[in-house]
Amino acid sequence: MAMRPLPTRPERARGPAARPAPRAAPARGFTLIEAALTTVIIGVGVLAIVEAQHTFLRTNDWSSQAATGTYLANEIREMTRPLARHDPVTGLYLADGGAGTVLHGWGREPGEVGVDDLDDLDDFDGLVFRFDGTPSITDNDLPGPVDAFGNVIPEILASGSAMLDAEGLPVPLQGWSQHVRVEKLDPFNSSVPRAASYFEPAQGTFEGRAVDQYPLRVTVQTRYLGRFDTEPRSIASVVWIVP
Repeated sequence: MAMRPLPTRPERARGPAARPAPRAAPARGFTLIEAALTTVIIGVGVLAIVEAQHTFLRTNDWSSQAATGTYLANEIREMTRPLARHDPVTGLYLADGGAGTVLHGWGREPGEVGVDDLDDLDDFDGLVFRFDGTPSITDNDLPGPVDAFGNVIPEILASGSAMLDAEGLPVPLQGWSQHVRVEKLDPFNSSVPRAASYFEPAQGTFEGRAVDQYPLRVTVQTRYLGRFDTEPRSIASVVWIVP
């Protein structure tokens, strides 16, 4: 009895469930547009962070300068608080100078050449305390800035010690200056300044007002000249009236 040969592999029946194996999808990278958009988004984020940091540093620097400027102005105020309006010895008066009436006593008297010699408010009119001030007061400036005791405020290093010059002396606070102005005021309107020689003669029932009987307004303006500044900037101003 003859036997039938088994069907070969290709001859086997193929059922409906037979499917070809799916092929794996090819690897896909970023397109040029996607890469460009990603770069723009990251760049905008970085710029925002840098700008925020710059703004913070600028604001912090200004607040530090404002605090220093206010402090320096108030130091002059504290220095002058116990002083009389005019010289306690000579006073302020008008006298005939040969070519007309001359005011005497406004400003620094002879021999007042240093901070310790200033003994009344009008001595400070026009004075500037700054780093490049000369030891003499003849050019209306003195070494400074100064504190309430008239001592020069030194420049402080990051280590906390004072900066010293070649001779071992403290270097004054650099870039800062204190500008002082003293004005006479109208006794009934403090917004109206009067000349230093102004007075009111007697008239009718009014007994008159002598040249030294007016309130004074003192203005201290602090300025700062930074490393990259061409002109000093006004930082703070303190104003008070001495009746």
